[in-house]
Amino acid sequence: MVIYLMLLSLLSGLIMGAAVLFVLYRWVIPTAVQYHGGLALLWHDVIVERALDTLTRTSRPQRILKAVQRKATVGDPQSVITAIDHFCRHREWAMNVGDEKGSILDSVVNEVSPVTVLELGTYCGYSTVRIARLLPPGACVITLEFNPDYAAIARQVIKWSGLEDKVQLVEGASGDCIPWMKEHFGVQAFDLVFLDHWKERYLPDTKLLEECGLIQKGTVLLADNVICPGTPDYLEYVRNSPRYNSHYYRSHLEYTKAEDGLEKSVFLGY
Repeated sequence: MVIYLMLLSLLSGLIMGAAVLFVLYRWVIPTAVQYHGGLALLWHDVIVERALDTLTRTSRPQRILKAVQRKATVGDPQSVITAIDHFCRHREWAMNVGDEKGSILDSVVNEVSPVTVLELGTYCGYSTVRIARLLPPGACVITLEFNPDYAAIARQVIKWSGLEDKVQLVEGASGDCIPWMKEHFGVQAFDLVFLDHWKERYLPDTKLLEECGLIQKGTVLLADNVICPGTPDYLEYVRNSPRYNSHYYRSHLEYTKAEDGLEKSVFLGY
């Protein structure tokens, strides 16, 4: 009888402990880090992602793709965007540009009405789809992704959206790929450049684009995550250079309440 009561007590304790851990994981900690970008990135992008990768034996991009395949309609870009946003808000956070900043991205694309777009950092193809769906016939997004696993997922997401004819996905490091853009794609200069890759590459890649003549008078650079994780050297450059006219769009880190924003910089000429 004593052993039975001890086992029952142990079982009750385990169940209670598991319940507390679940509540902490599902609601308490995500709510607590909502207003602090650094903590949000640490929790979602390090702790949770690694734990789920281990438990499910899948990657976050693979889980995003499954959400698209379950919820989105083939050939409907908006349904792909909606499926990813719902997954990232209600299931598992991911560092897409997100719905709030995505609306700002949409407005800039519509304003510029670009024919040639360069995206630095494809990840799972979320922003690629956002941009490509707004482009006129004959326009194209060239998107660069360093990680081949991300690129493989992005290709499937883009194909699911039905926009593969408007997208050229290139695997490789931006510093290696930018110098041969003109020769390989026949692009003289880009109308719009969306920077959303490694933050430490924003400034050197911008200068490389200038050196290669891929930025012309009127080219718009739109940079994500300029506050969180942050790109201070890039901001100092575009805000103080006589070559650019810059404007900051205040917003929030994707799917949180922590401050972040987009920096729009119009190139004024050499």
